[in-house]
Amino acid sequence: MAATLEATVEAGAKPMEIVLDPEKSYEIVNGQPEEKEMPGGKHGVISANLSGELRNYSKTTRRGLACSETSFKIGQNERIPDVAFIAAERLPPDGMPEGVVGFAPDLAVEVISPNDVHDKVSDKVLEYLEAGVRQVWLVSPKLRSITIFRSLTDVHVFTEESELVSEDLLPGFRCLLKEIFQTSLSENFPPA
Repeated sequence: MAATLEATVEAGAKPMEIVLDPEKSYEIVNGQPEEKEMPGGKHGVISANLSGELRNYSKTTRRGLACSETSFKIGQNERIPDVAFIAAERLPPDGMPEGVVGFAPDLAVEVISPNDVHDKVSDKVLEYLEAGVRQVWLVSPKLRSITIFRSLTDVHVFTEESELVSEDLLPGFRCLLKEIFQTSLSENFPPA
């Protein structure tokens, strides 16, 4: 059964029904569904590596929750960051909701895919920051780097040989970038 979305084409116009493919993920941008490209192999492993590091941090510090591929209300849009983190003090008392999370996360992580368009990625960073996301991490598998945006003027780039830290948002979090970019068994599990 296909999911549907009601959209208004112009002010005062009668809503029309748009049939969405249930096998795909969609972000809602300016009231319209935008298909989110399914991640490729490297993208998926890198996202899982980073999500795992944030999950371990969350579990040991109890400072918040890490989640992946979760839909958040970002301004008027619904966005699905590859990985997100929500600080403990902002978590709803009953835990995370079943559907779209009605607020922006503290951290939104986007792994750049080969088909991503620079302007769209830049717009998404700005959109996250304007919605109150405290940090946006852009992960570049090609450059093997992570760029942290706290604002458009407070930007820090971590390269593969460095240690990823974010004391202001994740006190005590430390992760070697080369571990995030490990995408094969020989990298993850060197021979004994």
